Amino acid sequence: MKTLEQAYQDFNYEQQIAEQLTGSAAQINAYTECCGRYLGQNKTALIWEGKNGESESWSFEQLDEASGQLANYFKSLGLGKGDCIAGLLPRTPELLITILAAWRIGAVYQPLFTAFESKAIEHRVETAHTKLIVTNAEQCPKLNSVKVPHILTVNPAAASADANFAQALSNHPAECEAAMLTFDDHFLMMFTSGTTGLAKSVPVPLKAVLAFKGYMTHAVDLREEDSFWNLADPGWAYGLYYGITGPLSLGHSIIMDERAFSVDHALQIIQKYKVSNLTGSPTAFRMFFGFKEKFDASIKAHLRVVSSAGEPLTPEVIHWFNHDLAVNIYDQYGQTELGMVIANHHALQHYKKAGSAGYAIPGHRFAVLDKNHEEVESGGIGTLAIDCSQSPLFWFNGYGGNNRKSFVGNYYLTGDTVRLNEQNGIDFIGRADDVITTSGYRVGPFDVESTLLECEEVLESAVVGKPDPERTEVVKAFVVLKAQYSSSLALELKLQEYVRSRLSKHAYPKEIEFVDVLPKTSSGKIQRNLLKQQEMAKAQGIQKAG
Repeated sequence: MKTLEQAYQDFNYEQQIAEQLTGSAAQINAYTECCGRYLGQNKTALIWEGKNGESESWSFEQLDEASGQLANYFKSLGLGKGDCIAGLLPRTPELLITILAAWRIGAVYQPLFTAFESKAIEHRVETAHTKLIVTNAEQCPKLNSVKVPHILTVNPAAASADANFAQALSNHPAECEAAMLTFDDHFLMMFTSGTTGLAKSVPVPLKAVLAFKGYMTHAVDLREEDSFWNLADPGWAYGLYYGITGPLSLGHSIIMDERAFSVDHALQIIQKYKVSNLTGSPTAFRMFFGFKEKFDASIKAHLRVVSSAGEPLTPEVIHWFNHDLAVNIYDQYGQTELGMVIANHHALQHYKKAGSAGYAIPGHRFAVLDKNHEEVESGGIGTLAIDCSQSPLFWFNGYGGNNRKSFVGNYYLTGDTVRLNEQNGIDFIGRADDVITTSGYRVGPFDVESTLLECEEVLESAVVGKPDPERTEVVKAFVVLKAQYSSSLALELKLQEYVRSRLSKHAYPKEIEFVDVLPKTSSGKIQRNLLKQQEMAKAQGIQKAG
């Protein structure tokens, strides 16, 4: 096994382009990299498990034909390079066909998580100037108030006037030449939650495909013979970057399970397909640990490596994977804005410290900066930053493509507080802002607060993450009511349901505490940090009492 230091020394940006891509920095297409180049090799691209017990296997050739038909439909509507096409679909073959078809014509694919409700969808669609949404009959009603030029529906209701996905395919030929773009052109339109304002757009340029390959190769150690499964939903960055784009760009098959996540469902997939390479969030792996009696010795025969991203793993989960399942589970670090950039690498030899995020993936260099934006020495604590000048695979250009408020000089500031440990790796300490991480999802408090303020009873609101042993955090809202209203369980349930229906099923406040006043600065800014500290102190008190 190559050492990490050797991988750093051997890394050559131009050589990576030549060896890893069929295209070039000046002529590239994501469909070609993730499908077209693998035609004629008789390889499986997609293994699909349906919610009603169906199973299907799709070859690269079948995806080529279907995506070509859909791409020609898109072109018949006048869509092309740079246009934004969104998918509001569960994990089905139609979702993957939509992604590949959008890329094929040089369009930008935009994921819309199926738990989103109308408000979250509307903001993302308006911001991205989305031209078309592909959805299904179940999700389509969410779009009633959303202004978008075209909607294409899988199995639309009989009364629906929307275009039919199956008819769109059958009415168009499969031949469709891939539109050539450059490394600087966008192929994904992501969004990320912040502490102020609504979710910000993160356009992803095609250069990122090369970076995604590096993570899959070095950190995940994806091998041709692996049975690979990424547990994350492709409505989010980790699932889209590394559950679809990364493995397909290596000619590797992916598994998509349409069913809602559960330990039993996951176990069925792992055992049925003898999964050897598994990736996901710590929340999923903590749930595995909570039902560890379900995991028998047969899994040891095929599970080779496990990778975790989203927040640090807990020691008991690491110990259980190592000792009971005889497999290494490694922490890895990234952001929507970066992709994965720091890891404990399965494919490279280096010191592995339990609980540490690890070391830079080849092609990147990180630094830990103090409050003066000077690099700290080993043992120092500060803000994790990416040194853009020495990170040839770094691709983020700013929110909305040009908002560079997170950049200082040559550095991109992640907003995470970390420690540069004795081995010059990264120990994660916490977010420097108020973004909530719940069950692997990032929730911006402003989104929840502004939705609560739409309720006639609410005067003010403040939202924080409350520590939770299973979900990392749960969304908790502190609400000040208008004078004419009184707190009650019925009102709490009403507010929860309103946020769930307007924003999303994962971002609604699982707890609401009615208060008379909110802590504020002299300028009137709500001090979420004080509320957060209060919740952390309560959690620590409960742990001590237990």
